[in-house]
Amino acid sequence: MQNIQQICQTLYDKFGPQGWWPLIRNSSVVHNARFTNKKLTSKEQFEITIGAILTQNTAWTNVEKALLVLHKNKALTKATMQKMPKEKLASLIRPAGYYNQKARKLKGLLNSKKAVTRENLLNIWGIGPETADSILCYVYNQPVFVVDAYTKRIFSKLGFAELEYEQLQGLVHKNLTPENYKEFHALLVKLGKEYCKKNKPKCSVCPINKPCAHPIRYNHT
Repeated sequence: MQNIQQICQTLYDKFGPQGWWPLIRNSSVVHNARFTNKKLTSKEQFEITIGAILTQNTAWTNVEKALLVLHKNKALTKATMQKMPKEKLASLIRPAGYYNQKARKLKGLLNSKKAVTRENLLNIWGIGPETADSILCYVYNQPVFVVDAYTKRIFSKLGFAELEYEQLQGLVHKNLTPENYKEFHALLVKLGKEYCKKNKPKCSVCPINKPCAHPIRYNHT
């Protein structure tokens, strides 16, 4: 297979900079706004933290709906969400699915008084490696690569189906520099959404179909 640097460059040449993480601007969610090289405000950091939990087991479009409901109700602040009853919070984030569980997770995170470290995040109920790393990477600019469902699917096709979360993460850490972690993750999400789909992959037109170990040599429509 091509090495990870080549795959990253191929995807970048195909899709361009992704500018993750999507953020709310003027009551709508802005994509490709190129926030990655800009210092985040505390409000943006909080929004990404909430989004990292809301995106568990659901599509980002549903997270957007929930974030916009929170924004419309002036509830997208730490102080407001801390004071809000869990039942009320659950009703506002309903579009993101699993809203009762996610409300509990949000409350656990918001009420934590420990320093934000990977170990401490993982000790909060409902926060796993992907969510913890999303917060560390996108909120606190820590040098960690996020392994999500798209990453696992694509790397499985590339011949790494046997690797666990930390092994996949380590593979990327070994082959890319930290300043490329965010962009590569976002590019893989783009690839997963548009080409390497779970049920109808478009392998014949996928930009990395040559290094793929399990391509389907026709294009689903």
